[in-house]
Amino acid sequence: MGNILFVSGVSLTIGLKSTMQFFMKRSNFKGTISFGIGFFILIMGWPILGMIVEAYGFIVLFSGFWPTLSVFIQKVPVLGWLFQQPFVRSVFDRSRGKRVPV
Repeated sequence: MGNILFVSGVSLTIGLKSTMQFFMKRSNFKGTISFGIGFFILIMGWPILGMIVEAYGFIVLFSGFWPTLSVFIQKVPVLGWLFQQPFVRSVFDRSRGKRVPV
């Protein structure tokens, strides 16, 4: 149920055409296929393995959004202070500017 709501939520947020372009983009095939196989494994009755494969697909699909998310988190009042610490900031700085999200 959550997977269907996730995909429909993405479709309602960015539109059906943009959703199809995002999931069918050549650089996102690995994540899309992993997410789909994970969903199929989940339906077949292996929930733990299915969720692990789906989580991997989700991370691969949305890896381009992590730099944007890190900039947003650094601007949140309480979390921003934590994420401005030298060790945490160095982790975020390594991932910034690697991929464009959509």
